[in-house]
Amino acid sequence: MVGVNQKGPNGELPFYGRRRGRPLRPHQKQQFETALPALSLPQDVASLTGLFPHDPKDIYLEIGFGGGEHLAALAEASPQDGFIGAEPFLNGVASLVRHIEEQQLGNIRIWPDDVRLILDQLPDHCLAGAYIMFPDPWPKRRHAGRRILQQSMRDRLARLIRPHGVLRMASDHAIAKSWLLAEAMADDRFTWQATSPDDWRQRPANWPKTRYMAKAEKEGRAPSWFEFIKTA
Repeated sequence: MVGVNQKGPNGELPFYGRRRGRPLRPHQKQQFETALPALSLPQDVASLTGLFPHDPKDIYLEIGFGGGEHLAALAEASPQDGFIGAEPFLNGVASLVRHIEEQQLGNIRIWPDDVRLILDQLPDHCLAGAYIMFPDPWPKRRHAGRRILQQSMRDRLARLIRPHGVLRMASDHAIAKSWLLAEAMADDRFTWQATSPDDWRQRPANWPKTRYMAKAEKEGRAPSWFEFIKTA
C-alpha cells in the first residue's frame, strides 16, 4: 500500500480524497473562475510578504477547510491577521470563494490542491498557528497511513509554526480523535494545553461554530477539541 507520505512509482504524491462533487451551479462556477485566480496562493511562494493587501499581524493555515465556513469566520473575527486555506475538493474551494465575496474578506488566500505540495516552499516559523478541523478519519487499519497527522506532517508543521504558536485540531470520530491526540502527544515539539476534561469536551469560545459542528452534535457525535502549543 502507498501511504499518505510515500511517493508513488513515478514520484508523485498519492491522493485519496475527492477532487469534485456535484457540478457547480452557474453562479458558483462564475465566482470560482473569476475570483479564484486573485485569491490563490502562488505556486512558487517563498515569502509571505506582499501576499495580503495589508501587513498581517499573524498568519494562520487551515489544512482541509471543507466548505470554508470555519476559515471565513476566523478571518472575519481577526481582520488584522492573514489566513491561508488548503483544500483539494473543488466544491469546497468554490464555497469558500462565495464566503469571501459575500463577507468581503481580504485576508484569505487559497491553495486549491493537496497541502503537501506547498508546505515545503513556505519559510520557517512563518505561521502563528495551524488548524486541522474534522479531517477524514480513515478508520480502517489498512488505511491508517492515509491519516493526516503522520510523522512527515508533524515535521512540516513543527518547522512552519513559530515557537509558542498553536496547533488546533478537532474531530467527531472516535478513531480520529484517538489518533490525532496520540500522535500529537507523542511529539515533544507540541504540548497539549488541556488541564481538565472540559478543555477537550467543550468547544472553546474562540473556535467558530459551523453548521457541520451543529449537525454532528445534533446527531449525537460529540466533537473533541485539542489545542497544542509549539515548544520553543
